[in-house]
Amino acid sequence: MTAERTATTETGRPLRRDAQRNRDAILAVARTAFAEQGINTSLEGIARQAGVAIGTLYRHFPRRLDLMQAIFDGKLESCVEAGERALTVPDAWEAFTGFLERLCELQAQDRGLNDLLSMTFSCDWTIDAHERIRALFAKVVARAHEDGRLRTDVTAEDLVLVVWSHTRVIEATRTSAPHAWRRHLALTLDGFRADRAHPLPEPPMAAAAVREAMAALGESVVWR
Repeated sequence: MTAERTATTETGRPLRRDAQRNRDAILAVARTAFAEQGINTSLEGIARQAGVAIGTLYRHFPRRLDLMQAIFDGKLESCVEAGERALTVPDAWEAFTGFLERLCELQAQDRGLNDLLSMTFSCDWTIDAHERIRALFAKVVARAHEDGRLRTDVTAEDLVLVVWSHTRVIEATRTSAPHAWRRHLALTLDGFRADRAHPLPEPPMAAAAVREAMAALGESVVWR
């Protein structure tokens, strides 16, 4: 069970009814705030809208990361499930494109998840989720390579670049053209086709370089 569904005291006992009510109110407001404003949204604003003191919020969620985990554990799992479903699709190219389309769709639906998919933090739950997603990237890439329709020089790390680029596209067009990302993704996917391949000016990023970049992006988060 996720942190959002399970709440106990440090001794393992269920929370008092009033404490559970406060926690539920915080989560309800935070879920909307993160989705609409991103993971840098004001914790003071969340507490105020939930009708609790900021100290009450910190009592339930001592760090921003704790609140983020309660909100995003399930959403990151949805990203993993999208990759796992893609591996069951018989057509390797459809599996490849379908996985990317679903990830970008999830990004577009939630500004906080859009932030989170492009960065990592020094905590196991984000690192684990990103590693699982990367492993799925590698599998759908390998299948599409075997099928012959994906250009041979595409790597799993190149798909992280797609996530990064869509993070910015989705952010920029959220209100003016909320579906513009679909056009951008279609153009990107055309460039991945084997029959469109031309020599590339740079080698793919190494996995370690991708992790370093995502950690650097995570440093932009306001933790308190």
